[in-house]
Amino acid sequence: MGRYIIFKTETADAEGWDDRQLMPSGSLTDILAEYYDASQRPLPQPGYRLRDYVRVESAIDPQFPAASTHSRLSNWQVTRVEVYEPREMGSAFEAIAVCFCQWVPIAAPIEPLPAIESPALNPA
Repeated sequence: MGRYIIFKTETADAEGWDDRQLMPSGSLTDILAEYYDASQRPLPQPGYRLRDYVRVESAIDPQFPAASTHSRLSNWQVTRVEVYEPREMGSAFEAIAVCFCQWVPIAAPIEPLPAIESPALNPA
């Protein structure tokens, strides 16, 4: 069982509100990202930053042309976290965490991502 982690803006009209659209409806959302997390790592805490993923054309792997090649710390920073735990047995998640974020710009460099390794492409 794992945790469902949702990152959302503190307010619906936060920075970039007009760029956050749900597809295919096109309606606006305050959700920045959401993840299923089965790790044992601690939940994000205030100060945690999301990561932005980008593709640098000169670093694209021809086997994975649509994959991101680099990442950087995002301008979105967690300001508070609310955790909800199920009351009933058999829940799909052990916890749901809502991480509220605020736009706090930083000058973070992009960093290369590790190469993608696939057993099908690298037989032993």
